[in-house]
Amino acid sequence: MSEPITVLVVDDERIIRDGLAVILDSQEDITVVGTAGDGEEAVEVCVRLKPDVLMLDIRMPRRDGLWTLAELARRGMLGPRRTRALMLTTFDLDEYVDQALAAGAVGFLLKNSSYEELTAAVRATAAGHSALSPAVTQRIIASHLATRQRPDNGDLNRLADLTPRERDVLHLVGDGLSNAEIAVRLVVSLHTVKTHVSRVLAKTGCQSRAQAAVLARRTGNPLPPRTE
Repeated sequence: MSEPITVLVVDDERIIRDGLAVILDSQEDITVVGTAGDGEEAVEVCVRLKPDVLMLDIRMPRRDGLWTLAELARRGMLGPRRTRALMLTTFDLDEYVDQALAAGAVGFLLKNSSYEELTAAVRATAAGHSALSPAVTQRIIASHLATRQRPDNGDLNRLADLTPRERDVLHLVGDGLSNAEIAVRLVVSLHTVKTHVSRVLAKTGCQSRAQAAVLARRTGNPLPPRTE
Protein backbone atom coordinates (compact mmCIF):
# COMPACT_ATOMS: atom_id res chain seq x y z
CA MET A 1 0.00 0.00 0.00
CA SER A 2 1.32 3.45 -0.93
CA GLU A 3 1.99 6.13 1.65
CA PRO A 4 -1.13 8.11 2.69
CA ILE A 5 -1.68 11.64 1.41
CA THR A 6 -0.67 14.10 4.12
CA VAL A 7 -2.92 17.14 4.59
CA LEU A 8 -2.71 20.40 6.54
CA VAL A 9 -6.14 21.96 7.19
CA VAL A 10 -6.25 25.74 7.64
CA ASP A 11 -9.41 27.63 8.67
CA ASP A 12 -10.01 30.38 11.20
CA GLU A 13 -13.16 28.65 12.51
CA ARG A 14 -12.13 25.81 14.78
CA ILE A 15 -15.33 23.83 14.35
CA ILE A 16 -14.83 23.82 10.57
CA ARG A 17 -11.17 22.84 10.57
CA ASP A 18 -11.75 20.15 13.19
CA GLY A 19 -14.69 18.81 11.20
CA LEU A 20 -12.68 18.74 7.99
CA ALA A 21 -9.85 17.01 9.79
CA VAL A 22 -12.20 14.29 11.06
CA ILE A 23 -13.71 13.75 7.60
CA LEU A 24 -10.37 13.52 5.84
CA ASP A 25 -8.66 11.48 8.55
CA SER A 26 -11.40 8.85 8.27
CA GLN A 27 -10.09 7.94 4.81
CA GLU A 28 -7.56 5.11 4.67
CA ASP A 29 -5.40 6.92 2.12
CA ILE A 30 -5.47 10.39 3.75
CA THR A 31 -3.79 11.54 6.96
CA VAL A 32 -4.28 14.98 8.49
CA VAL A 33 -0.88 15.92 9.90
CA GLY A 34 -1.89 19.27 11.35
CA THR A 35 -4.27 22.21 11.49
CA ALA A 36 -3.84 25.98 11.66
CA GLY A 37 -6.10 28.96 12.34
CA ASP A 38 -4.59 31.67 10.15
CA GLY A 39 -2.05 32.36 7.43
CA GLU A 40 0.98 32.99 9.61
CA GLU A 41 0.45 29.79 11.57
CA ALA A 42 -0.22 27.94 8.30
CA VAL A 43 3.14 28.98 6.86
CA GLU A 44 4.98 27.92 10.02
CA VAL A 45 3.28 24.52 10.13
CA CYS A 46 3.59 23.96 6.38
CA VAL A 47 7.32 24.68 6.41
CA ARG A 48 7.76 22.26 9.32
CA LEU A 49 5.54 19.40 8.14
CA LYS A 50 5.71 19.77 4.32
CA PRO A 51 2.26 18.24 3.68
CA ASP A 52 1.27 16.90 0.28
CA VAL A 53 -1.89 19.01 0.29
CA LEU A 54 -2.68 22.32 1.97
CA MET A 55 -6.44 22.78 2.40
CA LEU A 56 -6.65 26.51 2.87
CA ASP A 57 -9.46 28.93 3.71
CA ILE A 58 -9.24 32.08 1.61
CA ARG A 59 -10.59 34.55 4.18
CA MET A 60 -8.90 34.60 7.59
CA PRO A 61 -7.79 37.19 10.16
CA ARG A 62 -4.24 38.60 10.27
CA ARG A 63 -3.05 36.84 7.12
CA ASP A 64 -5.50 35.40 4.62
CA GLY A 65 -5.21 32.52 2.20
CA LEU A 66 -3.86 34.64 -0.65
CA TRP A 67 -1.05 35.99 1.53
CA THR A 68 -0.31 32.43 2.65
CA LEU A 69 0.02 31.22 -0.93
CA ALA A 70 2.28 34.13 -1.85
CA GLU A 71 4.53 33.54 1.15
CA LEU A 72 4.80 29.79 0.54
CA ALA A 73 5.54 30.43 -3.15
CA ARG A 74 8.27 32.89 -2.15
CA ARG A 75 9.82 30.19 -0.01
CA GLY A 76 9.65 27.66 -2.84
CA MET A 77 7.17 25.46 -0.99
CA LEU A 78 4.48 25.10 -3.67
CA GLY A 79 4.47 22.99 -6.80
CA PRO A 80 5.13 19.47 -8.10
CA ARG A 81 6.80 17.21 -5.53
CA ARG A 82 6.15 19.95 -2.97
CA THR A 83 2.92 21.13 -1.34
CA ARG A 84 -0.16 21.66 -3.50
CA ALA A 85 -2.79 24.12 -2.31
CA LEU A 86 -6.53 23.48 -2.37
CA MET A 87 -8.67 26.51 -1.53
CA LEU A 88 -11.84 25.91 0.47
CA THR A 89 -14.27 28.79 0.94
CA THR A 90 -17.88 29.90 1.17
CA PHE A 91 -17.25 32.49 -1.54
CA ASP A 92 -17.54 31.59 -5.23
CA LEU A 93 -16.82 35.08 -6.57
CA ASP A 94 -14.66 35.17 -9.69
CA GLU A 95 -12.15 37.60 -8.21
CA TYR A 96 -11.21 35.18 -5.44
CA VAL A 97 -10.93 32.22 -7.78
CA ASP A 98 -8.69 34.16 -10.16
CA GLN A 99 -6.47 35.48 -7.38
CA ALA A 100 -6.12 32.09 -5.73
CA LEU A 101 -5.19 30.33 -8.98
CA ALA A 102 -2.77 33.12 -9.93
CA ALA A 103 -1.15 32.82 -6.50
CA GLY A 104 -0.46 29.12 -6.98
CA ALA A 105 -3.57 27.18 -5.88
CA VAL A 106 -4.41 24.12 -7.97
CA GLY A 107 -7.93 23.63 -6.64
CA PHE A 108 -10.91 25.62 -5.43
CA LEU A 109 -13.95 24.12 -3.70
CA LEU A 110 -16.90 25.58 -1.83
CA LYS A 111 -17.47 24.66 1.81
CA ASN A 112 -20.88 23.24 0.96
CA SER A 113 -19.24 20.54 -1.16
CA SER A 114 -20.15 16.98 -0.26
CA TYR A 115 -17.83 14.71 1.72
CA GLU A 116 -17.18 12.77 -1.46
CA GLU A 117 -16.23 15.94 -3.35
CA LEU A 118 -13.87 17.02 -0.57
CA THR A 119 -12.01 13.74 -0.38
CA ALA A 120 -11.91 13.40 -4.17
CA ALA A 121 -10.50 16.92 -4.41
CA VAL A 122 -7.70 16.09 -1.97
CA ARG A 123 -6.77 13.01 -3.98
CA ALA A 124 -6.86 14.93 -7.26
CA THR A 125 -4.77 17.76 -5.81
CA ALA A 126 -2.17 15.35 -4.45
CA ALA A 127 -1.96 13.68 -7.87
CA GLY A 128 -1.28 17.01 -9.55
CA HIS A 129 -4.69 17.51 -11.11
CA SER A 130 -6.87 20.59 -10.74
CA ALA A 131 -9.70 20.20 -8.26
CA LEU A 132 -12.38 22.63 -9.31
CA SER A 133 -16.12 22.24 -9.03
CA PRO A 134 -17.80 22.39 -12.47
CA ALA A 135 -19.54 25.65 -11.52
CA VAL A 136 -16.28 27.29 -10.53
CA THR A 137 -14.52 26.06 -13.68
CA GLN A 138 -17.22 27.53 -15.89
CA ARG A 139 -17.06 30.84 -13.99
CA ILE A 140 -13.32 31.08 -14.58
CA ILE A 141 -13.55 30.41 -18.29
CA ALA A 142 -16.60 32.62 -18.82
CA SER A 143 -15.02 35.47 -16.88
CA HIS A 144 -11.78 35.40 -18.86
CA LEU A 145 -13.48 35.01 -22.22
CA ALA A 146 -15.86 37.87 -21.47
CA THR A 147 -13.04 40.28 -20.73
CA ARG A 148 -10.53 39.03 -23.32
CA GLN A 149 -12.12 37.75 -26.51
CA ARG A 150 -8.87 37.72 -28.47
CA PRO A 151 -5.49 36.34 -27.43
CA ASP A 152 -2.70 38.87 -27.12
CA ASN A 153 0.93 38.39 -28.13
CA GLY A 154 1.77 37.23 -24.62
CA ASP A 155 -0.76 34.40 -24.87
CA LEU A 156 0.52 33.34 -28.29
CA ASN A 157 4.16 33.50 -27.17
CA ARG A 158 3.35 31.06 -24.38
CA LEU A 159 2.39 28.51 -27.03
CA ALA A 160 5.52 29.01 -29.14
CA ASP A 161 7.54 26.15 -27.64
CA LEU A 162 4.73 23.59 -27.68
CA THR A 163 4.95 20.69 -30.10
CA PRO A 164 1.88 19.96 -32.26
CA ARG A 165 0.93 17.09 -29.97
CA GLU A 166 1.31 19.27 -26.87
CA ARG A 167 -1.01 21.84 -28.48
CA ASP A 168 -3.53 19.09 -29.08
CA VAL A 169 -3.34 18.14 -25.41
CA LEU A 170 -3.62 21.77 -24.27
CA HIS A 171 -6.80 22.36 -26.22
CA LEU A 172 -8.35 19.10 -25.12
CA VAL A 173 -7.68 20.22 -21.54
CA GLY A 174 -9.48 23.42 -22.51
CA ASP A 175 -12.43 21.34 -23.67
CA GLY A 176 -12.64 19.86 -20.17
CA LEU A 177 -11.38 16.36 -20.97
CA SER A 178 -9.70 14.28 -18.29
CA ASN A 179 -6.33 12.63 -18.88
CA ALA A 180 -8.07 9.32 -19.53
CA GLU A 181 -10.41 10.90 -22.07
CA ILE A 182 -7.49 12.62 -23.80
CA ALA A 183 -5.67 9.29 -24.01
CA VAL A 184 -8.67 7.76 -25.78
CA ARG A 185 -9.09 10.72 -28.12
CA LEU A 186 -5.43 10.74 -29.17
CA VAL A 187 -4.99 6.95 -29.01
CA VAL A 188 -2.01 7.12 -26.66
CA SER A 189 -1.28 5.78 -23.18
CA LEU A 190 -2.38 7.52 -19.99
CA HIS A 191 1.28 7.86 -19.00
CA THR A 192 2.00 9.67 -22.27
CA VAL A 193 -0.84 12.10 -21.65
CA LYS A 194 0.38 12.85 -18.13
CA THR A 195 3.84 13.56 -19.55
CA HIS A 196 2.39 15.90 -22.18
CA VAL A 197 0.27 17.74 -19.62
CA SER A 198 3.28 18.27 -17.36
CA ARG A 199 5.29 19.64 -20.27
CA VAL A 200 2.45 21.91 -21.35
CA LEU A 201 2.18 23.41 -17.86
CA ALA A 202 5.94 23.92 -17.68
CA LYS A 203 6.28 25.47 -21.15
CA THR A 204 3.27 27.79 -20.87
CA GLY A 205 3.99 28.85 -17.30
CA CYS A 206 0.54 27.70 -16.16
CA GLN A 207 0.50 26.74 -12.49
CA SER A 208 -2.58 24.56 -12.76
CA ARG A 209 -4.75 22.67 -15.20
CA ALA A 210 -7.42 25.36 -14.77
CA GLN A 211 -5.02 28.08 -15.92
CA ALA A 212 -4.09 25.94 -18.91
CA ALA A 213 -7.79 25.50 -19.76
CA VAL A 214 -8.32 29.27 -19.75
CA LEU A 215 -5.27 29.77 -21.99
CA ALA A 216 -6.54 27.12 -24.39
CA ARG A 217 -9.99 28.68 -24.61
CA ARG A 218 -8.53 32.14 -25.21
CA THR A 219 -6.20 31.07 -27.98
CA GLY A 220 -8.63 28.77 -29.78
CA ASN A 221 -7.69 25.46 -31.33
CA PRO A 222 -5.53 26.01 -34.42
CA LEU A 223 -4.77 22.30 -34.78
CA PRO A 224 -7.18 19.37 -35.14
CA PRO A 225 -6.53 16.43 -32.80
CA ARG A 226 -4.00 14.02 -34.31
CA THR A 227 -4.54 10.29 -34.19
CA GLU A 228 -1.24 8.77 -35.27
